Amino acid sequence: MSLRRRIAGAAALAVAVAAVAVAVIGYVTTRSHLIGQVQAQLRARAAPALGPHHGAGPPGRGPGGGQGQPDEGAGFQAPGPPPLGGAQGYFQVVGPDGTVSHGGALPVTKQVLNVARTGAGSFFSEAHVQGTHVEIYTAWDADDHHVVQVALPLTDDDAVLHGLLLPYGLLIGAGVTLALAFGLAISRSALRPIDRFVRQTERVIGSLDQPVRLEETGAVEIRRLAATFNETLDALERSIEAQRQLVADASHELRTPIAALRSNIQIFLESERLPEQDRAELQQSILAELDELTQIVGDVLALARGAAPTGRHEPIELDTIVREAVERTQRRAPELRFSLELEPTVITGDPDRVGRAVTNLVDNARKWSSDDKEIEIELHDGVLSIRDHGPGFEEGDLPHVFDRFYRAETARRMPGSGLGLAIVKQAAEASGGSAVAANAEGGGALVTVRFGSPER
Repeated sequence: MSLRRRIAGAAALAVAVAAVAVAVIGYVTTRSHLIGQVQAQLRARAAPALGPHHGAGPPGRGPGGGQGQPDEGAGFQAPGPPPLGGAQGYFQVVGPDGTVSHGGALPVTKQVLNVARTGAGSFFSEAHVQGTHVEIYTAWDADDHHVVQVALPLTDDDAVLHGLLLPYGLLIGAGVTLALAFGLAISRSALRPIDRFVRQTERVIGSLDQPVRLEETGAVEIRRLAATFNETLDALERSIEAQRQLVADASHELRTPIAALRSNIQIFLESERLPEQDRAELQQSILAELDELTQIVGDVLALARGAAPTGRHEPIELDTIVREAVERTQRRAPELRFSLELEPTVITGDPDRVGRAVTNLVDNARKWSSDDKEIEIELHDGVLSIRDHGPGFEEGDLPHVFDRFYRAETARRMPGSGLGLAIVKQAAEASGGSAVAANAEGGGALVTVRFGSPER
């Protein structure tokens, strides 16, 4: 169901509920007023038949209810029963044993017998007698020790109440019809700005190659919606541009190792004319270039995922990951020395992503460290800091250390793709943390990383 129809339906339902409530309240109020008048007439007609010792309060519905006001007329003899629908009322007398000594048309119910047996109480009731709807007043006559019942027809009152059904029904029907019509008109007017907004967004989506923004005009809600949509388009364009730049940079970086690999493979195909030592060196060169190519492709794939969570969230012993990364690095470069101060630290995240980032940090420090200096690694309060004693960062390079494919002038002669620290920053941000690079006091580079908040 469309929003327009929902609004119209809700308006019609609200008016229908209000109209029904008004009709029911009006009907019940009118009926109560009419029945109250009939009950007052019944008390007045019954008063001469009840002795002066009858009750002190108005009667109520059901046995044991309030009793009427003191009346005069002790010893009153009830007249002969007129027709049941007569305006003077129909009288009936019931003895303590339940026998009817006068009248006989009115029903003698358990409530009537209860009043007759207890000798106290009065109440009103309704019944259909001989096809006539009547209101009956039942009261105990303390002087003559019997129950007096008086009935008056409700024919005229029923006619009035039935006459109210048609106008109330017309009121409800007209109210619902008008509410539906007004609801449709109001919904059409209220949704017109949204229809225009939808048409504008369709035009914008149809021309993504030519960036267009929505006009932030109209009602406050529409302006906010347009502003939010424009922000979404900005974020989408930035994402697309970042992916394009990643592809372009990756293509540029892959071109050199692929060209070198192609050249070496062509030479290797004719290597039977080369000395054995040259052939071995050529094989090693090809394997090294394949390793570099594999590393670049893996780094590009890791960066292409972005900083979004991978869906893996499990406890990670960060100190263990750091220690394992250092052991792998020492196996490749046994001449290096490491100084470790690691607190037991548990974080929540993707183990593969965090492990790759830590490995990149240790490898970066290895590339720039000299054999006679230690690589200092500390892990305190969930913050991992790695310091080498190399040349450090150039001031102009610091803002770009974590950029994709960025390589300082001094680093371009060294193996690598320029993606290692970019992966570190991406992994930290994916865990809700951060990465900072600076020059340490006394020389060397200092990289500080927080992978979110550690578990306590």
